[in-house]
Amino acid sequence: MQATNAVLYPEKRMGHLPRVDVGDQFYSRAEMVAIGLHGHWMNGIDYMGTKYQDEAGYQGLIFPLATCIVMSGAYEDDLDNADEIIYTGEGGNNLLGNCHQGAEQTLVRGNLALMNSKDNGNPIRVVCGHIEKRSYTGKVYTYDGLYKVVDCLSEKGVRGHLVFKFKLKRIEGQPPLTTSQVLFTRGGIHMPISKLPRLVCPDISCGQENLPIPVTNLVDNPPVAPSGFVYSKSLQIPEDIKMPADSIGCNCKGDCSSSAHCLCADHNGSDLPYVSRQRKVSAKNLDSTHKNVGRLVEPKAVVFECGPNCSCQCSCVNRTSQHGLQYRLEVFKTVSKGWGVRTRDTILPGSLICEYTGVLRRNAEVEGLLENNYLFDIDCVQTIKGLDGREQRPGSELHMASLHEKHDPETNQVPEYCIDAGSVGNVARFINHSCQPNLFIQCVLSSHRDIKLAKVMLFAADTIPPLQELSYDYGYPLNSVVDIHGTVVKLACHCGASDCRKRLY
Repeated sequence: MQATNAVLYPEKRMGHLPRVDVGDQFYSRAEMVAIGLHGHWMNGIDYMGTKYQDEAGYQGLIFPLATCIVMSGAYEDDLDNADEIIYTGEGGNNLLGNCHQGAEQTLVRGNLALMNSKDNGNPIRVVCGHIEKRSYTGKVYTYDGLYKVVDCLSEKGVRGHLVFKFKLKRIEGQPPLTTSQVLFTRGGIHMPISKLPRLVCPDISCGQENLPIPVTNLVDNPPVAPSGFVYSKSLQIPEDIKMPADSIGCNCKGDCSSSAHCLCADHNGSDLPYVSRQRKVSAKNLDSTHKNVGRLVEPKAVVFECGPNCSCQCSCVNRTSQHGLQYRLEVFKTVSKGWGVRTRDTILPGSLICEYTGVLRRNAEVEGLLENNYLFDIDCVQTIKGLDGREQRPGSELHMASLHEKHDPETNQVPEYCIDAGSVGNVARFINHSCQPNLFIQCVLSSHRDIKLAKVMLFAADTIPPLQELSYDYGYPLNSVVDIHGTVVKLACHCGASDCRKRLY
């Protein structure tokens, strides 16, 4: 790529690189070299040499100047606290892979460039690397944005050799970090739950899910766990709400994906909505059998799954939403948004994350409860019709014609039911809003065919790397929330997306 001038930014640059965003991840140094984010295959400090000192915009600066650093756990004196880091200069590492310092460091090349950057005050790109066994290099590198060198010390390191330590602080006004702390080999994302920093609960689901969901809190001191709710893997149905009868099922044998004709596939427009993938999950820390879970091919108006009256196996790919949690999730405390959820695994597009559970309620019963931020309307009709700015999804007209609604279509524009996760709910209640989300909402019908009582599921909209926060668009139109006096209630948005609407509602 370098020989054919195919590198995105072949010349070294200071500061932000267009089309490289905070949170972007790379699976090797080579990928960063190909883009021009960090120009060295091995060295942790990338810098501009004296050849740049006469170029426009650089006159009067003292060279060399640092442009980017990579923190990948190669030096045991490194310290990363997200917005403030201590970076150990280059040189002296014994290169045995144990991070030990074997010789003195000197103030030349990259070290001198960082020193000059402190004096010049130029921004420096920071990339953090951590262990990822499924990466082809064994690591994944995350771009954390721009920092400035604010201090430089020379002192004896852990092994007694002279090292240079550079203190960098993150420049304000950038999108939030995707990780609250970078974890290196000594504490990677594959570490046991018991070793997670500031662990406040080993499993918030109390064993209800296929996989434990730990809770960490790096914000509060002392750290506290979420409270005031009861975890429930399943939707709670009050006695006064009668669920529809089970619908007629298919007569497929084995997996519906191998059937010549499937009634459930017909409901989905002749094809099954999921593409099959085999995944081995761990239940209560013990490996279970492979489950034939699927990835949703595309968002649909409604997904029709196989149900209790279907003759196919329980492992059928068209029962994906019924297989439970498939990815390792973690509830964590954010700085400005309360609790959030991040993944500890790589999640591929179309993968099921979880169901939104709580207590099923009629909307008429909860009107005016502004203090409850966990109400989720079951709004499949709006999704199908493309109301309130929602984009119509494939199959909308087909589904509206086949559902044979009993009520006036106009009345169905207002959802009749909602899910209240205020006091009872699952991990979904902790997933935050984003104006640039990586999840989407999908209505799913399995046991019955009443869209007013569909299951609300969350699916991955894109590839989501480990330690990235999960988010979806709450979908509030601006000025849509009013108090009991009819006054518009406004709530600021802190998602940090580049196209943030600045208000949640």
